[in-house]
Amino acid sequence: MATVVPLAYQNGSSTSAVPDWLNKGDNAWQMISATLVGLQSVPGLVILYGSIVKKKWAVNSAFMALYAFAAVVICWVAWAYKMSFGHELLPFWGRAGPALGQKFLIEQAVLPESTQYYKSGAVETAMVAPFYPMASMVWFQCVFAAITLILLAGSVLGRMNIKAWMLFVPLWLTFSYTVGAFSLWGGGFLFHWGVIDYSGGYVIHLSSGIAGFTAAYWVGPRSTHDRERFPPNNVLLMLAGAGLLWMGWAGFNGGDPYSANIDSSMAVLNTNICAATSLLVWTCLDVIFLKKPSVIGAVQGMITGLVCITPGAGVVQGWAAIIMGILSGSVPWFTMMVVHKRWTLLQKVDDTLGVFHTHAVAGLLGGVLTGLFAEPELCAIFLPVTNSRGGIYGGSGGVQVLKQIVGAGFIIGWNLVVTSIVCLIIRLVIPLRMSEEELKVGDDAVHGEEAYALWGDGEKYDLTKHGFYSDDTVHHKISIGATQVV
Repeated sequence: MATVVPLAYQNGSSTSAVPDWLNKGDNAWQMISATLVGLQSVPGLVILYGSIVKKKWAVNSAFMALYAFAAVVICWVAWAYKMSFGHELLPFWGRAGPALGQKFLIEQAVLPESTQYYKSGAVETAMVAPFYPMASMVWFQCVFAAITLILLAGSVLGRMNIKAWMLFVPLWLTFSYTVGAFSLWGGGFLFHWGVIDYSGGYVIHLSSGIAGFTAAYWVGPRSTHDRERFPPNNVLLMLAGAGLLWMGWAGFNGGDPYSANIDSSMAVLNTNICAATSLLVWTCLDVIFLKKPSVIGAVQGMITGLVCITPGAGVVQGWAAIIMGILSGSVPWFTMMVVHKRWTLLQKVDDTLGVFHTHAVAGLLGGVLTGLFAEPELCAIFLPVTNSRGGIYGGSGGVQVLKQIVGAGFIIGWNLVVTSIVCLIIRLVIPLRMSEEELKVGDDAVHGEEAYALWGDGEKYDLTKHGFYSDDTVHHKISIGATQVV
């Protein structure tokens, strides 16, 4: 029998495996939250993307999400984490460096630029220093970066050259995502000014919606036939992916206080209240104006609710979450179903899954509403700038709304410019859009694989053996689902 117990299993006095600063509950919740957010991407969005698109693009769409997740992980630990949460290089950007060494990863997590000072130089709020190791922080923030790229991909599904996408992911992560993350979360100028982005309404959703729309412009549209008919290949499987996305949001918003505290509980409850309200409002609008409840529409309403509450999940009250849900179920619905059909620019740019509406519009809406409804006591729990409050609470609340608008303007402007530059640089090396032959055939031409082996013993479809088959199901009325809007 061994008489020496490994350090990792020793309790009581402080050891190298269980230092004094480690809170096991916080660490467990942070790793669980990170896993939940990771599951939103893999398999959540992999499944959702692979099933919400036309059958011939199922493999390509799912793989774009899977590739982005893997590529971001390596880029994140190699240089991007410290650009987002490390020492300041510029007021909006951190200094690049690896997050791979043992000495760095087992130390207590800190965000070195997060100490908030008064104008006099006195400390207003101490540096962010959660009670778990840096390894937990690095991984938690990594899955947020990964899902941002995957959400962006929704705008260019069904035609972006996969090789161009493989270049786009690390470039956009490096020159766009890290700037937003450092500016708002890592101790940059918007963080210290007091712009509220609780869990990524701006850093993730507004940026992915604007960048996705911009990339869709430069990549170009899908084939004419695909734009006219783009039915989901598996609505039930799409719901499975959407369910993972919804439930995973408990980690998305619940993990951002960096602690298993009362603020994380508020965030999780508000998240579900807003998502449910938004889904119901979107569905009601579909029934009232389109005469039928759309399942895809319900998923879109769920997503807009989740996005809208994200910038304020832990700083607003439950009744405010309901109001935000009502607006997130109606405003993006209006922009998608009404404004989109009347605005030439929106019709010209082929945003495959309507990411502009579900993420950019909903993220901007949530950010502004957070500036209105942020409750002072909840703000004091979470925010570095003391005495922060929403507009309805008087005092400095009106200034908070202005801060939210300015913060959104910075994210929008940066993503428009940087995404355009990235696309133009890639275009010099490789075409952004697939060839006409690949656009006509789909997955088999791009990957040599197809999503469904429906013919004989899994062999590829052969017209001479299997007879005529069309990827399009005949419908008496044009579909009004999300992928048909554009």
